[in-house]
Amino acid sequence: MSATTMQGGQTPAARHRTSLHRQRLWALWGSYIALGIFVVMFLVPPFYTLVTSLKSSAEISAQTGSPWLVRHPTLENFWYLITYPNFQTYYLNSVIVTILPVAVSMVISVLAAFSLARMGFWGSQTLSTSVFLTYLIPPSLLFIPLFQIVGMLHLINNFWCLVLLYPTLAVPFCTWIMIGYFSSIPKELDEAALIDGAGYLQILWQIFIPVAMPGIIAATIFAFTVSWGAFLYPLAYLYTSNQMVLTVGIISDLIRGDVFQWGKIMAACLLASLPPIVIYAFLMDYYVAGLTAGATKG
Repeated sequence: MSATTMQGGQTPAARHRTSLHRQRLWALWGSYIALGIFVVMFLVPPFYTLVTSLKSSAEISAQTGSPWLVRHPTLENFWYLITYPNFQTYYLNSVIVTILPVAVSMVISVLAAFSLARMGFWGSQTLSTSVFLTYLIPPSLLFIPLFQIVGMLHLINNFWCLVLLYPTLAVPFCTWIMIGYFSSIPKELDEAALIDGAGYLQILWQIFIPVAMPGIIAATIFAFTVSWGAFLYPLAYLYTSNQMVLTVGIISDLIRGDVFQWGKIMAACLLASLPPIVIYAFLMDYYVAGLTAGATKG
């Protein structure tokens, strides 16, 4: 009887394993389908930008054929921008107003997070929460009062005002990230260092920064993204070509009334996106490696 049962049908354990296998297979296929949808949604705009940047103005204006295909590829849009003096100025200004605010923001954030997370002075917890809450204030509510401050400093239409303003956007969130990483480090490390005669700056430089490198990299990526891609503040404070950055320079030069130079606009968008792509590609790998390193140091 048992032999007939084994041959004629599966045992309950075998049926359970088959059911689990079928559920995992459906979950796997569902994940692939969802991932495929998101990949298409996120890659279609960059692909369309690339295709349009390789078209001549005549081909774009003709509106014949598929907008997703290029019949006569050309690099004239990229060459025009590379040799265009205004675009070179926009790029240089963007580099300046990105590198300096990122450096300033990280110095302030690391020092503030270390003092709030480890020095334990009165009110440090309340101040930590307040620092994060300031990040929740929309920049659209701040640029009007900041406009008055920038005007008092006589920095209207001067890209150096952005070097002063961008840290106000990046420091609160970067400080909050660093507080979380510094708080996760065992207190025995800095207590042992204090007993050995090390100062707080030595503890920060020799112990906390190496261990919290993943948090520093994450905060740096955030500060870079804020500074490089900001649009509202440059639009409000800058209005001449020699002071503009990429985000506002592109639309001011390549859009004239109701005339849109789509090929050059798309090429400018691709050239402007190169630094973030490179930064993310290198730092994200280092970020993942840093997570493992930070977890095993001690």
